[in-house]
Amino acid sequence: MNTPKAFTILGPTAGGKTALALKIAEALPVEIISLDSALVYRDMDIGTAKPTAAELDAVPHHLIDIIPPTKSYSAAEFVGDCVRLAEEIRTRGRLPLIVGGTMMYFHA
Repeated sequence: MNTPKAFTILGPTAGGKTALALKIAEALPVEIISLDSALVYRDMDIGTAKPTAAELDAVPHHLIDIIPPTKSYSAAEFVGDCVRLAEEIRTRGRLPLIVGGTMMYFHA
C-alpha cells in the first residue's frame, strides 16, 4: 500500500480545522502545514483564528509567523515551501497534514 503524499483539511476561518487536525495528531504522526495566507505573516493574531500557543506546542506547525507583514508572499512561494516541507516531513517518517482555507494556495 502506498502512503499518501499529504492529507488536507480545508474550510473557512474558525470552522474547526485546527481541532480536527489536533485530533488526527493524537492517532497519526503528523506535522501541520498551514494553508493560510494570513498566518504566514508575523503578528497577524486578530481575525485569523491562529492556533493557540498550546496548540502550536502540541504538534509541529509550519508556515506560521514566517515573514514580516511588510513583505509579500506569493502562491508560488507557498507551493515551493509546501513541497519542500512535505518532503522533509516524510523523510522524518511523519505525514504532512495541510490545514487551512486559502483556496488560491490550494489550487496552486
